[in-house]
Amino acid sequence: MRRTNRTILAFAALGTSWMIGSATPAAAADPFDYPWCIQGKEEGYPGYCGYQTYQQCEASASGRAASCGINPRVAFSQQRTPPRRAIR
Repeated sequence: MRRTNRTILAFAALGTSWMIGSATPAAAADPFDYPWCIQGKEEGYPGYCGYQTYQQCEASASGRAASCGINPRVAFSQQRTPPRRAIR
């Protein structure tokens, strides 16, 4: 019985470490960080934010009851500013 429990625990640890390792590359290509979102009844708000350009979003929204809007995660994120130089 103990051997079975240890085997199950070992496989669970292996599976968890595999999932954590595979999640790292996917986080770099997060589709929710693109600036344009398709919004509509089917998509909700903020919608699917996987478009790099407004034209891509409009092409996807064409013929559907949907429109394009700016991604709120991008719009309200803090802008990166260059560090200030010290004046001497």
